[in-house]
Amino acid sequence: MGDQFIRTRMLIGDEPLERLRNARVAVFGVGGVGGYAVEALARSGVGTLHLYDDDTVSESNLNRQLAALHSTLGQPKAEVMVRRVQDINPHCQAEAFRTFYLPQNADTVDLAQYDYVVDCIDTVTAKLELVTRCNALQVKIISAMGTGNKFDPSALAATDISKTQGCPLARVVRKELRKRGIPHHKVVFSPEQPRSAGEGDETPPPGRRSIPASAMWVPAAAGLLLAQAVILELAGCGG
Repeated sequence: MGDQFIRTRMLIGDEPLERLRNARVAVFGVGGVGGYAVEALARSGVGTLHLYDDDTVSESNLNRQLAALHSTLGQPKAEVMVRRVQDINPHCQAEAFRTFYLPQNADTVDLAQYDYVVDCIDTVTAKLELVTRCNALQVKIISAMGTGNKFDPSALAATDISKTQGCPLARVVRKELRKRGIPHHKVVFSPEQPRSAGEGDETPPPGRRSIPASAMWVPAAAGLLLAQAVILELAGCGG
């Protein structure tokens, strides 16, 4: 039988790949950013992936999200991505949780079981709750900042939130985390100023006041940067 991870093994070695196989990672939000993070984690050999998302695939997702195909319209994104992960790596223990993570239901999620949490949540209150709980449990976490209304994927970077500038979401999260005694937190952000977006007919999801404009390349690049940081750290290759 062949080794589907042979190219990764050649790059990072046997022991780091084994660490990835034994790792448990949760991804919250599997849309434009989170879907690409899941893809990279699965293709890199992460052994357990738990995907949290209560949204279903809609037509407006087709321009950028891995879960979105005409054949998957109306289906739960987390379940679609679990099927994709299992097709990529049948040995990965992938599970979907149809959960819209909020402070009100946060107690139902056992974050302590994870080696790393990837936060691709859109709403500020949920994002802050997830970061605060992971920090208290000493569970590693990385968060995506704003990718909507942005055009330049080369401006994205993985860094500490204390070093962010120019991103409205990062500004709010940075301020609120400081209030909670959390001055440092790993994020992927872009200093690119958001562009003005035209009006659309789509209804904003709960907790959002508007729908941002978005093409494929910026959220996809952000998701890959999130996954890179997680993979390198879990494998012990830096990050």
